[in-house]
Amino acid sequence: MAWNEPGNNDNDPWNTDKNRNSNGGRDQEPNNDPWGRQGQNGGKDQSPPDLDEAFNKLMDMLGVKKKRGGNGGSGSNGGSGMGGKFSSGLLGVVVVGLFALWAATGIYQVDQQERGVVLRLGKFHETVMPGLHWNPPMIDSVTKVNVTKVRSHDHKALMLTVDEAIVEVGVSVQYSIQDPRDFVLNVRAPEDSLAQAVESSLRHVVGTTEMDQILTEGREVLAADVKERLQSYINDYGTGLLISKVNVENTQAPTQVQEAFDDVIKAKEDEQRVRNEAESYANGIIPEARGRAQRIREEAEAYRSEIVARAQGQADRFDRLYQEYAKAPAVTKQRLYLETLETIYKDANKVIIDTKNGNNMMYLPLDQIMKQRGTSSNASSLNSSSISSLTDQVIAEIRSRQTSSTVREGRN
Repeated sequence: MAWNEPGNNDNDPWNTDKNRNSNGGRDQEPNNDPWGRQGQNGGKDQSPPDLDEAFNKLMDMLGVKKKRGGNGGSGSNGGSGMGGKFSSGLLGVVVVGLFALWAATGIYQVDQQERGVVLRLGKFHETVMPGLHWNPPMIDSVTKVNVTKVRSHDHKALMLTVDEAIVEVGVSVQYSIQDPRDFVLNVRAPEDSLAQAVESSLRHVVGTTEMDQILTEGREVLAADVKERLQSYINDYGTGLLISKVNVENTQAPTQVQEAFDDVIKAKEDEQRVRNEAESYANGIIPEARGRAQRIREEAEAYRSEIVARAQGQADRFDRLYQEYAKAPAVTKQRLYLETLETIYKDANKVIIDTKNGNNMMYLPLDQIMKQRGTSSNASSLNSSSISSLTDQVIAEIRSRQTSSTVREGRN
């Protein structure tokens, strides 16, 4: 039953002084009830515990002290005391819960491809590496930046070349974040700054290049120059970006005059093709002509050497013949005569001789004579012994005919 019901001897579980007065100034027996209450006639109360009392014990365990009311306090004062203790305990729980929630929200993770830029009260504090980290919320702010991702920016515009021609150039810029701190803090919009730097560097390079170089074979040089100048601009801005590659996607004349430019380019390609063919022909003819010239030069040199050597040999032979002639003139004359006939007859197959003091011509069929001798049919294959033998026969035949002619003339 409740403590204030009839028959409970007005035992107030919250006011021990009142209970002592109601029992004649004697304290009641110890109460083993964990909730500090006794039933009627000293028996234990089997009713469920009061929620307010359970909450007060919880506050004791949390370290919140109780405040007891004064002696003779009324029930309303006890009620207000309970309300104050309940409010202070609830406030402690709320504070502890909010603190735990605040601490939990400061835990974060940085992925492997990211870096974290930490600002403490708006000022740069540190750059954290990949892993699990904690920073006090609402004091530190963390900005995660992906430093391994390769980003791309495309730009296309009409530009004026150094020879005052208009061309349409399109480029693709690939870049990544090199310094997370500069990327987050130095520039408000780094990618917008990159777009403006791309256009500025591209216009500068195109403005110093001729149109033919941009439209034909100068794209690689154009891309390299744009990359170098763009990286210089980015470093001056302090955006923390790294330009990895610049690709020239398209270079062409404006659409309005595209057909005329195509004709010009085709004519230049034809010119280049004809020039290459001419150079190829020249590269084939010139070495061949040089080879022929070298061969003729070598043949002339060989001929000169041969003639000189032959002349020297003939001169030496003449000197030796002269020495032999001085020793035996008749024999030498006969030898020279025979050698001369040998030289003449070796290439002839027929000989006609005009006899002295006669009207008849003598015909010598050398080829037939050689056939009869069983030699080769080719007269040019005669050797020196055959020529000598043939010469002796011819001389004998001439002498016999001269003798017979002389006899006939004497008879007449």
